[in-house]
Amino acid sequence: MSKAGLMSSPICLVENVNGSLSVYKQAIEFLSRINEPVVVVSVVGLYRTGKSYLMNRLAGQQSGFALGSTIESKTKGIWMWCVPHPNKKGHTLVLLDTEGLGDVAKGDSKNDGWIFCLAVLLSSTLVYNSRGTIDNTAVEKLHYVVELTEQIKIRSTGAPDEEEGEDSEFVRFFPSFIWVVRDFTLELEIDGKKVTDDDYLEFALNLRKGVSKKTRDYNLPRECIRRYFPSRKCFVFPFPVTCHKNMTRLEILQDQDLAQQFLEVTGHFCDHMFVNSDVKRLKGGHIVTGQLLGHLVEIYVETISSGEVPCLENAVVVLANLENQTAVQEALKVYQTGMEELKKTLPVSIENLTCEHQKFSSLAIAKFTERSFKDEKMEYLKKLEEAVSMFYTDLLEENKMTSERKCRDLLKNLSSDMNKRMQDGEYSQSGGYELYKRDRDAIVEQYHREPNKGIRAEAVLEEFLKEREPEANSILCMDNKLTENEKQINKEKENAALLKQKLKEEEEKRIESEKMMETEKARHEDRVKQMQESFKKEKQQQQQEMDRAIDSKLKEQEEMLKKGFKEEAYNLKEEIKKLKNEKERLHGGGIFKDYVMPFFCPLVETVPNLLMQRSMIKSLTKGLKR
Repeated sequence: MSKAGLMSSPICLVENVNGSLSVYKQAIEFLSRINEPVVVVSVVGLYRTGKSYLMNRLAGQQSGFALGSTIESKTKGIWMWCVPHPNKKGHTLVLLDTEGLGDVAKGDSKNDGWIFCLAVLLSSTLVYNSRGTIDNTAVEKLHYVVELTEQIKIRSTGAPDEEEGEDSEFVRFFPSFIWVVRDFTLELEIDGKKVTDDDYLEFALNLRKGVSKKTRDYNLPRECIRRYFPSRKCFVFPFPVTCHKNMTRLEILQDQDLAQQFLEVTGHFCDHMFVNSDVKRLKGGHIVTGQLLGHLVEIYVETISSGEVPCLENAVVVLANLENQTAVQEALKVYQTGMEELKKTLPVSIENLTCEHQKFSSLAIAKFTERSFKDEKMEYLKKLEEAVSMFYTDLLEENKMTSERKCRDLLKNLSSDMNKRMQDGEYSQSGGYELYKRDRDAIVEQYHREPNKGIRAEAVLEEFLKEREPEANSILCMDNKLTENEKQINKEKENAALLKQKLKEEEEKRIESEKMMETEKARHEDRVKQMQESFKKEKQQQQQEMDRAIDSKLKEQEEMLKKGFKEEAYNLKEEIKKLKNEKERLHGGGIFKDYVMPFFCPLVETVPNLLMQRSMIKSLTKGLKR
């Protein structure tokens, strides 16, 4: 983030007034200025459990997010703080502090559920903050995770049985999960043996065997945590101070006033978050920027407010359309800016024009692929190509017209003396044809010596000589110095010269046409190469998403087998098999050739077709004038 983009303190991102959620426009405007990838860390937890203190430390500040010192929950809705990522250059760390769940003053658990749902949907790492121990009561208070199946859809359409099993795919798209236990006073021991923080969490998430309702209710939140999140970790914090009165003054206490062990765990927690929190990605693996995150917030909040269930697939489609439109605009700007510089030097040779066209259209495609995603039918690439081709065709026409004007003006200036002699009757005298021919040949010679006449040089000269043909024939006929035989020989020479010039004009056109076709072929090859790279990158991102889900499920399957949960292990085996099959289909090499290449072929003809249309319109206009 640039210094201009620094956020000195948190601002509200999602307002929660009387149970109604709405987006705070100022926060969205701020996010719209962040064009770099974002790492999004959300913290959720029961009200008054000290969530905001951790977020302030992640921001590298003593204070910022309101801590509050009474039983009233200080954070309403979701507050955001954007800071430069301390470890990842060119990345922004976005911290989201959510209002406390279970606030007695609010008394609306459904509203709490949507706040929790938003935290899951928006973050790349979800921190759940609780106090005391991870006992059954603590797990039951995290009932919001069970409700996610009713609050998040993956696909926009599908059979009811497909929707029923969608939660098995949550692991592909959900954030990493970190359980932070605050004010822990017990020894970290299980069966008399010292254990790590992570062992403590795993022990708390162990399932019970049995089929009774009580067992099912006990297992359900644990199963959801184990199955939904791709990774989980735990940090156990001791009391921060020895004196209980100081618990309400955390934001003003200096490090020397805090317990050493508390500071150490805080340091480990922050280090882990900075190193291991991933960049936020969309379904399909596309990296999220600040601008995209802002759009994502608007989409989800609007969906929730309308009474609908947020859908990951729908969000990706909307974002892809927005991002691809912007990609077209930015890419077109790259092309136009480069060609506008060339425009200042018109007329130019066809070699120069096609070379610059190829260079800047390649840069435009690179700019487009840098930002676009999920343009599977090449809809937006076609829009870009059409806009580039239109600009190029207009420039070709302008280059031609500029060349014509320059050449005509040049010939007009060069023939001014000759025209005066014509008016004075110098060529009407005996021997006048020889004098006329000498002057005309001198004009042609001077014309050829003049540089930078552009692509219509030969055509305009041919037009000039053709216009002078009746004049030359008249002078030739009237010249008494020449015999009839000499006049006939000169007449044949005149016709031969005109034919030679006509052939030069046709050669000029042929070279122009060949050069243009050669350029369009080279552009097509470059376009295919760049889009192949882009397609390959998208495929790799999708495969990474799959790999992360498969790895998570394999670990869980191994754990279930080890502990004798055969049915659960079998279900995981089927889910893994399904993911592997999908990955195999994705890995198939014919997708680009079979589904993407057909959209490319018509693009090669765009410029020639536009030129043909222009030529036909011009011919039709000339015919009507006649």
